[in-house]
Amino acid sequence: MTHYVPLVAALVSGLLTLVLLLSKAGKEVQDLPNERSLHETPVPRIGGVGMMAGILSGWALMFKLLDWWIVLPAVMLFAVSLVDDIKGLSVNKRLAAHMAAALILVYGSGLLVQNPALAAALVLGTVWMTNLFNFMDGSDGLAGGMAFFGFSIYGAASLMHGDENQAMVNFAVSAAALGFLFHNFPPAKVFMGDAGSIPLGFLAAAMGVWGWQHESWPGWFPVLVFSPFIADTTVTLIKRALRGAGVTEAHREHYYQRLVQMGWSHRNVAQLGYALMFAAGGSAIWAERQSSSIPWVLFLVWACVYAGLMLVIERRWKTFQHPAP
Repeated sequence: MTHYVPLVAALVSGLLTLVLLLSKAGKEVQDLPNERSLHETPVPRIGGVGMMAGILSGWALMFKLLDWWIVLPAVMLFAVSLVDDIKGLSVNKRLAAHMAAALILVYGSGLLVQNPALAAALVLGTVWMTNLFNFMDGSDGLAGGMAFFGFSIYGAASLMHGDENQAMVNFAVSAAALGFLFHNFPPAKVFMGDAGSIPLGFLAAAMGVWGWQHESWPGWFPVLVFSPFIADTTVTLIKRALRGAGVTEAHREHYYQRLVQMGWSHRNVAQLGYALMFAAGGSAIWAERQSSSIPWVLFLVWACVYAGLMLVIERRWKTFQHPAP
């Protein structure tokens, strides 16, 4: 039965997203262009409903194998974020929900009792990851495709360690992302909205913790797998904070956003993101089977890669803003 999990997740995600697009909800729940947007016309943002339905449908086939401290907060975040998509919630209310989900994760996993200091760090890290997908969900096909690659890497690593059940749980997420991506790949017909991006960010952290507890991978593994997301968002927001700009305010300063503003197509930006996720995830799987010193060398290599890409984009951005006479 578990072998059908990814297929069910993909079909439910893709078909329900199509139904929603053709429904009244698709016309009423729209992403209107703002200071953060890279699109000029309203786009339905109900894709997260279809994607989460796909994930939960796949998981329903293996529900007894899931831990409640992953499912419960993911569903809670979906519900809160859907309300935010429809009616709008304050930043404080959204962050309170994100913090509650992170606390449920560390409490349910037992880390709060086993290692309170580590648990506190994981709460903050989980809240950060919960928001990463939302920050990076601003270009057609980017977040959905990178979710496909990231959770596929989780699934592959689980299979390599002989944990088929954990692999199928992750493949359900990647398959649902693929079903959504069918409608979101450039030019996007639908966006996932917070109802999709927020739970995905949480699951990236939660599945990372789950796999670490099951000894499917070391603690550094999830960080390297999702490092393309982490690098862009972290550096961008640190730069904004250092100059006193609002971290939670809508903006278009992420490196992927600047690529689009400089003339890159959404398709090319998405493909660059996919390549980075595939390479980072593949290198993480390789490093996990090497000596203990290799991962730290690999982190240094990737830090240099990201720094180099950012420097190139920064220089071209300055030229774009101030072209030579």
